[in-house]
Amino acid sequence: MKNLTLALEEDILLAARKLALDRNTTVNKLVREYLRNFVEEQSRRKAALARLSKMMESGILEVGPRTWSREDLHER
Repeated sequence: MKNLTLALEEDILLAARKLALDRNTTVNKLVREYLRNFVEEQSRRKAALARLSKMMESGILEVGPRTWSREDLHER
């Protein structure tokens, strides 16, 4: 595992420490979990877009012409 040094505003760090204490964990673990989730989410999005693209190329999924306007969607 590699170390990382962050520069944070004091109020943000204090709030993060309070949250970590409430969750019985550390700021370090909160940051690790956040970054892990962020990276995994990006990977899931990329995979989903690849699947969608493959479905469209193979003809499994077809997108027809747009039959609505912006005004129809936002009609009040």
